[in-house]
Amino acid sequence: MTEQQLPVWADPAVSPADLDAQGVSRRQLLCRAGLFGAAFALGGAAAPAVAATGRGFGGDDPRLAYLVGDHHVHSVYSHDAKYTFSQQAQAAATYGLDWMVFNEHSNFGHASYGAELEHQEILEARAENPRQLIFQGLEWYIPAAEHCTVFAAPGPNEVGLLTQFELAYDGKLLGYTDGAPDNANTARNEAHAVKAVQWLAEQRRTGYVDDVLVLANHPLRLGIDSPHEMRNWRDAAPEIMIGMEGAPGAQGAAIPGWRGSTSIRGEYENKPSANSFAGYPADAYLTYGGFDWATATVGGLWDSMLAEGRLFSVTTNSDNHRTVFDTWKNGDWPAGQNFDNTGRLPDPVNTDTPQPGSDFWPGEFSRTHVGVTRYGYRAVMAGLRAGRVWLDHGHLLDGLDVRLKRDCDLGRGVTLGGRLRVRKGDRITLYVTVTTASRANPRGILPRLAHVDVIRGAVRGPVTDRDSWRAPDTKVVQTKDVSGRTGTYTLRIPLIAGDESFYVRLRGSDGNRHGAGYLGASVDPHGPIPHEPGNGDPWADTWFYANPVFVDVEGR
Repeated sequence: MTEQQLPVWADPAVSPADLDAQGVSRRQLLCRAGLFGAAFALGGAAAPAVAATGRGFGGDDPRLAYLVGDHHVHSVYSHDAKYTFSQQAQAAATYGLDWMVFNEHSNFGHASYGAELEHQEILEARAENPRQLIFQGLEWYIPAAEHCTVFAAPGPNEVGLLTQFELAYDGKLLGYTDGAPDNANTARNEAHAVKAVQWLAEQRRTGYVDDVLVLANHPLRLGIDSPHEMRNWRDAAPEIMIGMEGAPGAQGAAIPGWRGSTSIRGEYENKPSANSFAGYPADAYLTYGGFDWATATVGGLWDSMLAEGRLFSVTTNSDNHRTVFDTWKNGDWPAGQNFDNTGRLPDPVNTDTPQPGSDFWPGEFSRTHVGVTRYGYRAVMAGLRAGRVWLDHGHLLDGLDVRLKRDCDLGRGVTLGGRLRVRKGDRITLYVTVTTASRANPRGILPRLAHVDVIRGAVRGPVTDRDSWRAPDTKVVQTKDVSGRTGTYTLRIPLIAGDESFYVRLRGSDGNRHGAGYLGASVDPHGPIPHEPGNGDPWADTWFYANPVFVDVEGR
């Protein structure tokens, strides 16, 4: 693998005069974290969180820099996509991505031919784009369920891992797609999905690959990822199956006048099928402010998993197949060739006429921010595993730093994905440092954050009903009006540790579209709402979400 270079915004050899406004902003955040230059290239304070006192209470997580990425990008090695590696990587660089995952769809053409050919192009793409971290991955058809991103750290066995996994565990290749509760194959298929996650964990444990991660993609698009399946995958290897897309790709699907009057952001335009989980309401098949119902519903499925006291992260990404308003079309097949016998589409051809599409380029609209202490592939994967993740649409924010600490402690406290150990009755403060957008986004809009919502939920331990999607003790407990505030500022939000453990998480938006949350105004008074079919301009309804911080309460 070619030598990595720091991103332009993080490279001290690049003058600030050569950076755009957002690059300057990101560099300032990096310097504030004490990770500029060699400290970032070689690794800063990378030790795990340690207790602030000898008794083990409190916490002191390291200072972090946030790398921007996308774990769901397709190329000519997916049967239904269009672009070359070079086109995707160049677009990602244009829109400021530091890392990206090419996760091609499973099929026999890919397993037999495409994965190896793709790897050679991955190596070339890494050489052409030394300031980007480019992962090779796979979009796994989960037996009895939807899709997942599977990706490994670069190394001699990254292709071998993905190909072995595809042939042995892919639901589409095996014909293990049945998931209806009354189907005789469902139990076998669901068990095979669990075995798949466990197999990946074994490959990491034995050192066959340095690291591997799995994230569920567009979980409620078809309603076939039941709550018990998601819990089963997580429990099989929580260090491998780390979370799900909080917001899907295809965010351009409902731009007015583009795809049609019935279009919904994310292409969430489906109805329940025989394989769908019957416990989901019809409204679960929609997006809310562009986010999946499982994430957007305060007190819903994501919260029900967090209320067990276990981390389960959310992300967002482009799922780029075909970009909105793009003028490229798929090239023509040579005689006798097809995807099954080549594993690769012909290169696209420019038509100079807009072509059908629902997606944005990687980094153009959807961004996942991962907190790291150094720059590198394994650092990104470690940050994802630790849950040091926040996400935004429309370049709503330049930066977000979250710390939770006891008022009696002197350390930095714990951050996203972390755990703060406290005594009953302890006073604690949530510090939310916001850096507002410093430049117009790719749509030409200078985004403005209007509010920050603090969401709190009780931690009650494992659920009895593994198909539960409700967390009845989770709700919005505070909303901070930040309209008109610019630059970098810190919100200080006091909390008190009560009788039981809990978690807090954050959400906010540009304030353009609000309504009572899905479970009512008493739970979420001004949450994201669905748009009218065909009238879902994504740039006019942008949100950020952040992973939780857990508080473990012990008696005095």
